Amino acid sequence: MSIEIWLSFLAATILLCFTPGPTVFLVMGQALHHGKCSAIPLVSGVLMGDLIAISLSLFGVGAILATSAMLFTVVKWLGALYLIYLGIKSWRSPVVVTEDGTSAPSAASSMFRDSLIVTALNPKGIVFFMAFFPLFIQTTGPFVPQVLILSATFLVVSASSATLYALLSGYLRGKIRSPRFQRGFNRVSGGMLVGAGALTASIKS
Repeated sequence: MSIEIWLSFLAATILLCFTPGPTVFLVMGQALHHGKCSAIPLVSGVLMGDLIAISLSLFGVGAILATSAMLFTVVKWLGALYLIYLGIKSWRSPVVVTEDGTSAPSAASSMFRDSLIVTALNPKGIVFFMAFFPLFIQTTGPFVPQVLILSATFLVVSASSATLYALLSGYLRGKIRSPRFQRGFNRVSGGMLVGAGALTASIKS
């Protein structure tokens, strides 16, 4: 793989990962709700979800989703309904303030699970990997090393994007000490997650 092709892939990946979408809305919403402590489990979940989506696309599931409207719709609605569920849960979440004035952190395992499920259940992601990767693979070179390079590059950029959004949102969350404002942030994050669910539901195969 030439450096020019890799740089083109890197630029396209940065544009894709840093453009707000369901995963970005999830990360921002959860970080606004839980604070900077959520960055590690959220980013880990996003990475695992991306890895699952890449693996499924390489195994041909992306082709199946692209050709089966029913299966695509089922996966799409599972992801959308889960996002909406998370949004309602965040909206209704009570404010629990610790002695230092910050909200008590939620279990890291639940944040990891939520980000993994939302990322992995994005049907467009699987189809995207199936259609996007071949554009940057040179037929004259070995297939596996190129796929590994592209996958590693995508995962690094995806992790960087999720980390940035999580830390920025967590920083804003940490500056708010008033329970009234924290309740407002809970509702903002809940609204963002519901919006992400609606966005996912609007995706067409």
